[in-house]
Amino acid sequence: MTPTSIDHYGILTAMLAPAFFLTATASLILSANNRLARVVDRLRALMCEIGESQDEEDLVVLEHNIATQRRRSLRILQAGRLLYWAISCFVATSLTVAVDAFIGYRVEMLPTLFATAGVLGLFGASLLLSQESHMALAAVNEEMDQAHARARRHRKVIATGE
Repeated sequence: MTPTSIDHYGILTAMLAPAFFLTATASLILSANNRLARVVDRLRALMCEIGESQDEEDLVVLEHNIATQRRRSLRILQAGRLLYWAISCFVATSLTVAVDAFIGYRVEMLPTLFATAGVLGLFGASLLLSQESHMALAAVNEEMDQAHARARRHRKVIATGE
C-alpha cells in the first residue's frame, strides 16, 4: 500500500481494539489497589494490637496474622505489576498498528505479539488476584477461629475466677 491509499478508518479501528483489554485491565488495577488498601489498613490495625498486647499467646497469633497479610500484599503487588505490564503491551499494540500501517506493513506480527503479551499479563494477574481472594477468605476464617478461642479462654478465666 502507498501512504495515500492507507485506510485510516481501518487503522483507527485496529488501534482501538486493544481499548477493550485496556478497560478490563484498568478495572482490575482499581480492584487490586482497593484490595491493597484494605490489606494495609488491616496490617496497621494488627501492628497496633501487637504493640498493646501483653499475652504471649496473643503475640504469636498476631505475628502469624501479620505474616499472612504480608503474603497477601505481595501477591497483590505481583498482580499489579502484571497489570501495568498488560497496559503497556496494549498501548504498544495500538502504536505498532499505526506505525506498521505508515511504514507499509513491514512489522508483521509485532502488534499481535504485544497483544498476546498483554493478554498473558492480564491472565497471570487474574490468577494471582484469585489466589489472593482465597488467601483473604482463609485469613478471615482463621481470625474468626482465633477470636472464638480467645473468647473461650476469657470465659474460662472468668469461670475459674483467676
